[in-house]
Amino acid sequence: MKLGSLSNVSLLWKILFSTSIAITVLFAGIGWVVQDQFVRIASAGLEEEVHSSFQAYNSLWQARAHELASVSLALSLMSDVRGAFSTGDQATIRDTAGEIWDKISRRGTVFLVTDPRGAVLAGLGEAAGSSIHDVPAVRAAASRFPKQATGIALQDGRLYQLAITPVYVAAAQGSALLNVLVAGVEVDADLARELKAATGGSEFAFTIGGRAGASTLDAEGVRAIEREPSKGQSQLVIGSTDYAQFTTPLLDIEGQPIGELRILRSFEAARNRIAAMRWNIVLLWVLAVLIGLWLTYMLARRLLAPVQALDGAASQIGRGNYDVRVHVSSKDEVGRLAATFNAMCESIGGAREELIRQERISTIGRLSTSIIHDLRNPLASIYGGSEMLVDDELSQPQVKRLAANIYRSSRRVQELLQELADVTRGQAHAREVCRLRDVIAAACETLTPLADSRRVTIDVAVPEQIELPLDRSPMERVFQNLVANAIEAMPDGGSIRVRAESQEAGVLVTVEDNGPGVPVSIAGQLFQPFVTAGKKNGTGLGLALSRKTVLDHGGDLWMDPASEGGARFFVRLPATSS
Repeated sequence: MKLGSLSNVSLLWKILFSTSIAITVLFAGIGWVVQDQFVRIASAGLEEEVHSSFQAYNSLWQARAHELASVSLALSLMSDVRGAFSTGDQATIRDTAGEIWDKISRRGTVFLVTDPRGAVLAGLGEAAGSSIHDVPAVRAAASRFPKQATGIALQDGRLYQLAITPVYVAAAQGSALLNVLVAGVEVDADLARELKAATGGSEFAFTIGGRAGASTLDAEGVRAIEREPSKGQSQLVIGSTDYAQFTTPLLDIEGQPIGELRILRSFEAARNRIAAMRWNIVLLWVLAVLIGLWLTYMLARRLLAPVQALDGAASQIGRGNYDVRVHVSSKDEVGRLAATFNAMCESIGGAREELIRQERISTIGRLSTSIIHDLRNPLASIYGGSEMLVDDELSQPQVKRLAANIYRSSRRVQELLQELADVTRGQAHAREVCRLRDVIAAACETLTPLADSRRVTIDVAVPEQIELPLDRSPMERVFQNLVANAIEAMPDGGSIRVRAESQEAGVLVTVEDNGPGVPVSIAGQLFQPFVTAGKKNGTGLGLALSRKTVLDHGGDLWMDPASEGGARFFVRLPATSS
């Protein structure tokens, strides 16, 4: 908004505008801070959820491993099982261990009996009919015997969580490793979904060598996991959804990492909460702005009521009503201002009455002088025309022409006398919108006989569409004085040109002749009273009074000092009434 347009706005709306900006900026800042903190809290909460999911997974994983180890250890210590293992007969081992395993095992677990080199002697439970004949993890766990070994193992392209328990028997030189019990759970999609349900919706993905094995993700998520290694990143983008990511290595029987487990938590729920919070902030912001603007409007309206009363009273004074007063309702700054305003109105009213009286007296004196000056031209026209009618034998057209001039001059005398009477009675002339061409033409028409007698041509080139608010009679006398001065300055003939052009702020009229010009001796004092040269019976008041009339209209009258070969005068008139 431009400064000029803002200056035209009322004080009440300026206060509302500034208040609305302040409230908007304040709540926008608060909303941004709240949203930023909420996003931080949501991100931190999501990361905590991921870590909590890992803790839940770790607890479940450890519990599963402990369960497998406990069951395997219990079997290895049973006398029946150890006796069956001592026979070396696969059928006996399978029947004895299988009968006990079926009673204590849970669904989804596998149980194998191998020799110390990992060759499968018997498969129990769900592995009874499996095609597993060799378990390399047994050889990898041999370095930890006689302790149990647990970890992740890749067996025939499948991922297992294993618990490997050695079974020793007494020998002549101590104890000897008889067989090995291998208990485990396959890490498959069912296990991943079980982990997801146990952790409240976290996504799980087990990867080996960059390839995803068991996973709860869809095909697009699996491709994203395989395409983007973790590299310690805490976030992952799958499609258009952001996930918080936690990565932990998968350790084999020897404690070496053979893969990764990625736990992911979607930002979608947090983003939905953030979007809902953002809408709540916007609604609260709109409500607060409306309430703030309403309260500001009510308070500002109440506070500005005395100022508006002062403004209305000042407008009344501007329109000439000096009897207006404002009510003093308080003793604060505004109340003191109202009291001072009332005192000022009383002072201005008294001074105005005195000024009107003095101005009326001064106006009557000036107008009398002006009219006395201006009566010379119409009286001279009447005198000359009457003399010609008396002394000369004239044709009928010449008589009619002289009679018309005498009639116009007599009307001019009557108008001047009526103007003097109006001013004496205190009646002001109202300005009217006039065609400038008509005003100038009327002024030149009364001077036509004088111009013809001196062989002076008058050329008026003023566009007809130029209209101005003028006090017509005084303005006619202005142009009449300018043209009459030019005619009297050219006794041997010449030409006068009157031009007018519209400008941005009004109209500029040019009156120029090709006479001898203005003498240098009076050029600087031309518009002062009683300054004249080269005119018979001149009073020196014509240009001074003419300039005063133009100034009263809000314009100006001046001479071009650089004019050569004649005189050139400029009259500038405003486009609106002054």
